[in-house]
Amino acid sequence: MRKLLGTAVVGVALMGTALTGGAAVAGGVDTARSAPVTVAEAGSVPAGPVAAAASCSKTLGPIKAKESVKIRKSAKLNATALGVWGKGQKGEVCNDGKASRGQSYRLCGKSSDKWYYGRTDRVTGWVPAACINW
Repeated sequence: MRKLLGTAVVGVALMGTALTGGAAVAGGVDTARSAPVTVAEAGSVPAGPVAAAASCSKTLGPIKAKESVKIRKSAKLNATALGVWGKGQKGEVCNDGKASRGQSYRLCGKSSDKWYYGRTDRVTGWVPAACINW
């Protein structure tokens, strides 16, 4: 039984790799390409805030970070950090700059629950809206 389960797990992992073009996928974003994963690539639509922000086709930028801030896999402070948007570094905010509600935070001198889905030249993910300079 264990051998069968192990074989099934390996098969699913290989299938997932084939569906995403052999790249690691984090939160609906192909981190190797810093581009959203489409339904055709992943086989399903991501759930939660990422589903609403799955497209970075309409962006606002260049925009600078007020302070160095972690770019996260989801709009939560304890979500996996994918990279850092450095203080003064230029990036873009996706979805025409529309903020999404996520976990509440106190960062960059403000309290809020607003998050932007954005990208730098290296990574795409969620950043607290209070830490972005407009």
